[in-house]
Amino acid sequence: MSDRSKNRTILGVERSALAFSEGLRTYMLSVYNYMALGLGLTGGVALLVVSSPALLHAIMPMMWLFILAPLGLVFFISFRINAIQYSTAQILFWLYAALNGVAFSVIFLAYTYESIARVFFITAGMFAAMSLYGYTTKRDLTAVGSFLFMGLIGIILASIVNMFVASSMLQFIVSVAGVLIFTGLTAYDTQSIKEGYMEGASAEVTGKSAIFGALRLYLDFINLFLMLLRLVGDRR
Repeated sequence: MSDRSKNRTILGVERSALAFSEGLRTYMLSVYNYMALGLGLTGGVALLVVSSPALLHAIMPMMWLFILAPLGLVFFISFRINAIQYSTAQILFWLYAALNGVAFSVIFLAYTYESIARVFFITAGMFAAMSLYGYTTKRDLTAVGSFLFMGLIGIILASIVNMFVASSMLQFIVSVAGVLIFTGLTAYDTQSIKEGYMEGASAEVTGKSAIFGALRLYLDFINLFLMLLRLVGDRR
């Protein structure tokens, strides 16, 4: 092969790598933007509900509905993301974030605003650090993710048990374990979302993938925030 042919090959490879890198960067920014806007919508709705006594009074008898409905939406989006349209996925994501805001309004009744803000920024710092690690590490986190998923099942079962026994010690253990699990899941999910990027995929497919990735990171952030709030939040 001549030097000119070699140079063309190298140049082609470099251009391909640059295009992939740029596409991946745009994709991940879309994921983080969706997640951040979802968190903002959740916080905005929660503040709106808690600042209106009449609205809060009307919603409280139906609070279980606003707690269970987001859970149903998560399962629906997870299992149907490939079948639904991009616009539908967007609507469901914003609806999920808004319903969570209604459910999370009770947090402002249980904890002081100062401690909520403090824990939020602690969560943001931990999330950013672990997401950056997941994005940049060369280590395969698949095995870690499987272990963390088993731990997640464990704390869900323990939380259900604690609804009946009301043990403060069990709640403390669940909260500590939850912080560790969701911290690790943040890194694992970030790496998984990054590796799931498909160069050349249609805008429809890429958009739905970004929304589903944002949902995964949103869940990691929210659950990490709730676990930390239980540990270090100041109750009213």
